[in-house]
Amino acid sequence: MADEAFLSRSYEAFAEIEEEFKDVLDQSLDPRGPDLLYDVAAELALVPGASVLDVGCGEGRHTLELARRFGWQVRGVDPVKRHVELAVQDLAHHANDNPAFQSAVTFELGTAEDLPSLAAAVDLIWCRDVLVHVEDLAAAFAEFRRVLVPGGQVLIYQMFCTDRMEPNEASWLLPTMGCVPANMDPERAEAAMRRVGLRIDQRIVLGTEWGQYGQEHTGKGARNLLHAARLLHEPDRYIRSFGQDNYDIALGDCLWHVYRLIGKLSDRIYLLSAPAEA
Repeated sequence: MADEAFLSRSYEAFAEIEEEFKDVLDQSLDPRGPDLLYDVAAELALVPGASVLDVGCGEGRHTLELARRFGWQVRGVDPVKRHVELAVQDLAHHANDNPAFQSAVTFELGTAEDLPSLAAAVDLIWCRDVLVHVEDLAAAFAEFRRVLVPGGQVLIYQMFCTDRMEPNEASWLLPTMGCVPANMDPERAEAAMRRVGLRIDQRIVLGTEWGQYGQEHTGKGARNLLHAARLLHEPDRYIRSFGQDNYDIALGDCLWHVYRLIGKLSDRIYLLSAPAEA
């Protein structure tokens, strides 16, 4: 028989307030969403034409948006050739409607550890959800410091593990998602920032906010949870159709978003600055 005190708490005391509690939980906490990153960028008040480097630009969506919103000269850098090719195609499409994009935005291959930029030439580095994949985090931050003008800034969005993440979960999920496990430790990341002389001016711990925002606005969290349940229910069905590697990636991606929503993963925004004197 279960502990008598537990039975009393769960089936008597909690039962009396359960529905009221659920009604309160149905009320939004007004979580901040992904536009917060642009809000932080806007507060920097960089002049139009400022030199911005989007490190790990992917297919260029944020690169183009930074140029559109702020009038900055933005260079997108990514190690995946397919990403750069798609970004260039999207740039050409946008330039049909806004010819200024053609001179304001460029894309090229490159990595965070070896940036294709001159020293002391960049006003702002934008780095969104990239550094978990970087093998040498210290080298990446050293490159950031190298290419920034004196007083230049870095805006980072990054995911980290919390103490709710079980070791067995992390040992499967992080390699599956191409993450360097050590980079998922915020203390290690912050130490690497400081080691190269980058100052942490702002730290925003988002926790589960973006996960809540996604669920409330698009139902993304519940969809990923349902997909994960189906993948776990009949793995062979999906492995036969798509292969083991694609199955693992699909499951990992679903769990990544679910874990963020329930606090096993937590995202942060960092605003860093280089010393004002070279």
